[in-house]
Amino acid sequence: MESSTLPFTFIVLNLVFFCFQISLAVDSITRSQTVTDGRTLVSKDGSFELGFFSPGSSKSRYLGIWYKKIPDTAVVWVANRVNPINDSSGILAINGRGNVLLLDSSKTVVWSTNSSKQPQNPVLQLLDSGNLVLRDDGKDGNSDNYLWQSFDYPSDICGRA
Repeated sequence: MESSTLPFTFIVLNLVFFCFQISLAVDSITRSQTVTDGRTLVSKDGSFELGFFSPGSSKSRYLGIWYKKIPDTAVVWVANRVNPINDSSGILAINGRGNVLLLDSSKTVVWSTNSSKQPQNPVLQLLDSGNLVLRDDGKDGNSDNYLWQSFDYPSDICGRA
């Protein structure tokens, strides 16, 4: 390989790597997908992230939303603050009735939404505002059509390590 092609090859490889990283950022899940401990949802603009965390030196695991671009910042919303998971076995999923469930290692429901409407194609999405919403795919994005949203359920916040 000629030395004049090395910089070009380096640039192309960096672009491929950058595009690959962007393609891995997912802001939503459907009924056939889950979020497990170690995986996250990231809002489209990259401002917010949803995933599992342990505050401080605690071994308890919580599902929360935090600012992605600010290191070591406080979590802005916590789903299971009253009922933490004791290990890294947490699973966030959408059940057959269209509700969002947080399960522990024994598949016990630790936290859930309680939507009265049963969507045909439920989607759980982390918006650029930091709002986690459950909506029916194919419906418009009007907030009046959300089946559930985290903004309706503010929580006491745990600190993030």
